[in-house]
Amino acid sequence: MDTQKIKDKFKELFGSEGTLYTSPGRINLIGEHTDYNGGFVLPGAIDKAMYVMIKPNGMDKVRSFALDLDESSEFGIKDDKDQPKEQWASYIFGVVREMQKKGKQVPGFDIVMSGEVPLGAGMSSSAALESAVGFALNDIYNLGFSRPEIATIGQATEHNYIGVKCGIMDQFASCMGKEGSLIRLDCRSLEHEYVPFDPKGYKLVLINTCVPHNLAAGGEYNKRRASCEAVVAEIAKNHPEVELLRDADMKMLEEVKDKVDPVDYMRAEFFIGEVQRLLDTCEALKEGDYETVGQKMYETHEGLSKKYEVSCPELDFLIDQAKKHGVTGARVMGGGFGGCTINLVKEDKIDNFVKEATEAYEKEFNIKPKVYDVVIKDGARKLD
Repeated sequence: MDTQKIKDKFKELFGSEGTLYTSPGRINLIGEHTDYNGGFVLPGAIDKAMYVMIKPNGMDKVRSFALDLDESSEFGIKDDKDQPKEQWASYIFGVVREMQKKGKQVPGFDIVMSGEVPLGAGMSSSAALESAVGFALNDIYNLGFSRPEIATIGQATEHNYIGVKCGIMDQFASCMGKEGSLIRLDCRSLEHEYVPFDPKGYKLVLINTCVPHNLAAGGEYNKRRASCEAVVAEIAKNHPEVELLRDADMKMLEEVKDKVDPVDYMRAEFFIGEVQRLLDTCEALKEGDYETVGQKMYETHEGLSKKYEVSCPELDFLIDQAKKHGVTGARVMGGGFGGCTINLVKEDKIDNFVKEATEAYEKEFNIKPKVYDVVIKDGARKLD
């Protein structure tokens, strides 16, 4: 990312330079639709990030500029009614207000933002922006928040100012990312462990179907969540200690097979299997066994497609292409119904796979897919 453009714009607008911060987007290797069931995820911060230059302005307002959109927004920060109309500015506003709700003084500031996290590709550009702003304000004003606290401030921003009831994974990965490691995150307790990710001879490649997953999904996410909750309610009659589906095992699920809707049973079966796949993947990573990692990725996609039913023809086509061209592991990444596939590919197979798969996809669907190489990098940080 050429940060000189941010510096030049900041100086043009505000007469001097500020301090530059960055926070990355993320991938999730395995562990999908597990966060709202209190399960585990395995994300990592990536080499595509959001950048913000910030400087206190001595006022009770924020003067902001989005370089990529060529838009400005000026707003107060003392009351929720000051929320700006632009969504990108609302992320900044929400972070400030959530910090103020926690009793911190956050005076006004000037900010210019820009980014290289592709929008709509499931790499969490919004979480990267929230984390960059949160980390920057925490540093500049010495507010004393920990990195996990900055992540929860970003999540609360989504809930309260954007209207998205997201889990904690995206913000947590953006704040807590570490080069050469993925994060095994317990979404219920926020306990986490860094798992080595050093795929010598392999690379991660994302292929974007360019099918907008949020439009296609409709209310399907809520239906999946309701299915899991219905199974928990039935299991809890015999096992009151089961509060979330992550507390259940296959034996408990079998006990209620005849008492729950077959579709709900199938959804729960995927989730319980996914918890074990994630734990198996972590063990394989610690041993440097990337072939097993790849196998678990394929198993996850099969479950997401056939049992959780959040895939689509475009995604399944790309997974079939991955198998055809000897890709070690591949699956849909994110909520489903579109978005990206994540592929673990041997370096000597990448060029042929990308060429053949994208050409076949475009021929089949008349859509040109986008391809992104990603490398695991550090989380939020100061650049100056």
